[in-house]
Amino acid sequence: MAQKVVTELVDDLNGGVAEETVRFVWRGYTYEIDLSAKNVAKLDKALAPFVANARRLGRAARLGARTTAVSAPSDAAAVRAWAVANGYEVPGRGRIPNDIREAFTSANG
Repeated sequence: MAQKVVTELVDDLNGGVAEETVRFVWRGYTYEIDLSAKNVAKLDKALAPFVANARRLGRAARLGARTTAVSAPSDAAAVRAWAVANGYEVPGRGRIPNDIREAFTSANG
């Protein structure tokens, strides 16, 4: 039996369609947020004066492939159910860890 998984990123700010996952480091913690092109532009504009006056330290270590609309399952309920059934500890709410998403994707095509 064939199975097709359709993934849709949802903008974490307004619930609309997101085109990009943005990763950033703030005060020693790495964050990730899914944003529409409009909200990415807002973030870029807000950070521009700080980036322009900051010291560049070089490129950060790559944390993994950039997430796109076809690479990360957005059906959190299905991912959580699969994770629990397969012995993973997964939070009941909030972002699902990338290692669990990757395991789900590997197991389900």
